[in-house]
Amino acid sequence: MARVYLSLGSNIRRHLHISAALAALTREFGELTISSVYESEAVGFAGSDFFNLVVGVETTLDIAALSSVLKKIEDANGRNRQGPRFSPRTLDIDILTYDDFVGTEAGVTLPREEITQNAFVLLPLAELAPDALHPRLGQSYSQLWQAYDKSRQQLWPVQFIWQDRLISEGRQPRSE
Repeated sequence: MARVYLSLGSNIRRHLHISAALAALTREFGELTISSVYESEAVGFAGSDFFNLVVGVETTLDIAALSSVLKKIEDANGRNRQGPRFSPRTLDIDILTYDDFVGTEAGVTLPREEITQNAFVLLPLAELAPDALHPRLGQSYSQLWQAYDKSRQQLWPVQFIWQDRLISEGRQPRSE
């Protein structure tokens, strides 16, 4: 079984699409570990605020098969693959890490660079797996978060309830 961390994001009907993704991931992989849900401004384009979180799963799928499953979940949630790279998203699911794999397989480069570049990836990953080590850098995610320049990007935890379960506490989202 491989331990995999996934980044989920949405800025279109956010609660609906994140909830649908969590349900689909649970059907596919069983029990999930789920970080808090964070709201942040769009990065790279002008758009509505995003919900972002990190989910941990265990799987026997290889990277190619896992990527295919995740694309199907995105597509089932109306993902438009024709738009620009930085644009609104119904649902974006990225593989952050796959065990300690470093390299490119099936077009997926791991560990994903966004881990150290974006607060909306690093903070929920550090919350979910604080002592796990970045496969390339050899530092824990909590160490990476402590060293991160937090002035680069603002984000805040929001209250998120999924299947009658409080996933995250925080303020009410700014908009939906």
